[in-house]
Amino acid sequence: MTFLQAAVLGLVQGLCEFLPVSSSGHLVLLQRMFGITEGALFFSVMLHIGTLFAVLIAFRKTIWQILRHPFQKLLGYVVLATVPTVVITLIFGSWFESMYDGSVLGVSFLITSLILWLAEAVARRNAEKKRPVKGLAEMRPMDAIAIGCMQGVAVLPGVSRSGSTISGALMCGLDRSFAAEFSFLMSIPAILGSALLEGVDLAQAGFGSVEWGPVLLGMAVAFAAGWFSINWMLKLIKKGGLKWFGVYTAVLGALIIFDGLVTHLYF
Repeated sequence: MTFLQAAVLGLVQGLCEFLPVSSSGHLVLLQRMFGITEGALFFSVMLHIGTLFAVLIAFRKTIWQILRHPFQKLLGYVVLATVPTVVITLIFGSWFESMYDGSVLGVSFLITSLILWLAEAVARRNAEKKRPVKGLAEMRPMDAIAIGCMQGVAVLPGVSRSGSTISGALMCGLDRSFAAEFSFLMSIPAILGSALLEGVDLAQAGFGSVEWGPVLLGMAVAFAAGWFSINWMLKLIKKGGLKWFGVYTAVLGALIIFDGLVTHLYF
């Protein structure tokens, strides 16, 4: 992997992690285009750690309050939402990992589109019927579990984690701003968990083959791009712009499927 490739992958990871377009799906696509196979999954996890630092800094005040007062509703719901993700990963983890070959990438992007469009349709219908939106005070345990299940499905590359969790929160009737914040806070244990599992595998195999220069550059770029992406998404979600991301992922998914069936340039 060259430094330029690492920087491009870091940029894409940082931007796409918090936009509802699937960072993992874009990484798989670019790695296929660049011809990167060795250490691709490890590099993807390290880029996710770069974006993790962006979340920690962006929500440092909220995180500090959680650390000072850990026995609170917000942390409890983040933990509760993480449980379904862990269960789904433990059961289907090896199958999800095999999908990083890009065999179902086009279909996964289409799934992301459907999720985003459905969420906007439900949110619009709730607004038309003037149903009250929910914040943390009105949120219920089943809401957290439902959002956690959406995150579990997003382990599949091409299905957006942020898109799925924000959509799940909107379909549960949560306020748009709180839905985005809760989704981003959920990314912290998700990224830490995947990094831990990958770190154990790498430690058993040895660190000698890792090219740390490109890895560190990619992480730095992912951090900077992630910081920008978080702030942009927090503003964008208030305007109800998920449907346009759904159009993008639908077009991208269709192109990937077409390539796999007809042109065979990358798939």
